[in-house]
Amino acid sequence: MALRTCSGGGMQRVVGAALGTLRLGGFARSASETATSGSGTGSDVNFGYTQVPRTEHKDLVKDVFNKVATSYDVMNDFMSFFMHRAWKDKLVETLHPFPGQVHIDVAGGTGDVAFRVLKEIRKAEHVFEVQQHKAYETADQGSVYVCDINGAMLEEGKKKADSLDVPGVAEGLQWVESDAESLPFDDNSFDTYSISFGIRNVSNIGKGLEEAHRVLRKGGHFCCLEFSQVNSEVLRKVYDLYSMNVIPHIGSAVAGDGKSYRYLVESIRKFPDQETFSEMIRAAGFSQVRHENLLDGVVAIHSGFKM
Repeated sequence: MALRTCSGGGMQRVVGAALGTLRLGGFARSASETATSGSGTGSDVNFGYTQVPRTEHKDLVKDVFNKVATSYDVMNDFMSFFMHRAWKDKLVETLHPFPGQVHIDVAGGTGDVAFRVLKEIRKAEHVFEVQQHKAYETADQGSVYVCDINGAMLEEGKKKADSLDVPGVAEGLQWVESDAESLPFDDNSFDTYSISFGIRNVSNIGKGLEEAHRVLRKGGHFCCLEFSQVNSEVLRKVYDLYSMNVIPHIGSAVAGDGKSYRYLVESIRKFPDQETFSEMIRAAGFSQVRHENLLDGVVAIHSGFKM
């Protein structure tokens, strides 16, 4: 996988091994690259219910996830009553993993989606071996790149990967510390791209979507799992009461940090509805854009293709 070069960029490759981490410094950004925003207007963007300068947003989000990294997986179980596991399974099913697939999972943090994708790729390769009566070449095996702006989240993921029962896991996972708005890969590098409960935390959502389009190969599949707008008025009221009044208290009790979880709930409220976000995906260059509501719109899977 080729890394992009950036004149005056300050990118330092610390570890290039399968379970290493690529730490990325600042990339020079032109004014035109940061002019558009999927959240907020002008130079200000939404940080929950608060408007903050775009230049401060990334650091504020990183601080939130630094605080919640060690309890992130446990909190996901508590907050969603374990339903997030089924939602992620559905996301991976939508991706249709196949032999030799090269996948990138952005905002992949603790590896929940990446592990699922790699497991399904290995299953598909095993089916190929059975059908073709020959071993799948190691050099042709698929791989998954786990990309996150937060190093603490990646460290939690690597801990989990050590005990992962998936063939070829050491060769199949790469950990990359990077911003979703400036991915350090060449154009047309990946077959598939996923982002799960992370796009709403990107400072410039439009730019993040454009980067997804850039790094995908022609025919590449984009899939996003994100909290969305509930269709049922009754369910919406119950969900609002639960998320705004209960989740922060769970965060305080389990993670010792109710404030960070209040931000996460507020960020859901400020995220565009299904149709608006679909239009943003189309604007980034994707075709055949569609979405599927889960739990009547509590979450939605958005997908599109680079044609």
